Amino acid sequence: METAKDYLESQDIIIIMGDFNAKVGDERVEDVAGPTGKGTVNEGGSRLIEWCQINDFTIIKTWYQNHLRRQWTWKSPRDRSRNKID
Repeated sequence: METAKDYLESQDIIIIMGDFNAKVGDERVEDVAGPTGKGTVNEGGSRLIEWCQINDFTIIKTWYQNHLRRQWTWKSPRDRSRNKID
């Protein structure tokens, strides 16, 4: 069975985007997730990490330190808590 990846050249860059509601945490997981995540891993984060391991992908935004005000992607009403959701 052929997949879309079979048609790619070695220099091609693949970008996967979606609303995964995944928190991958702040611990490094092989070459998949870096140390600059936030919080703890949730169920969606575990599935995303596993999928990336199987398909040889990296969650790029977990490898670069952002400015403090850009370290979160979700804010609760009245600014009571913030999360970095992938």
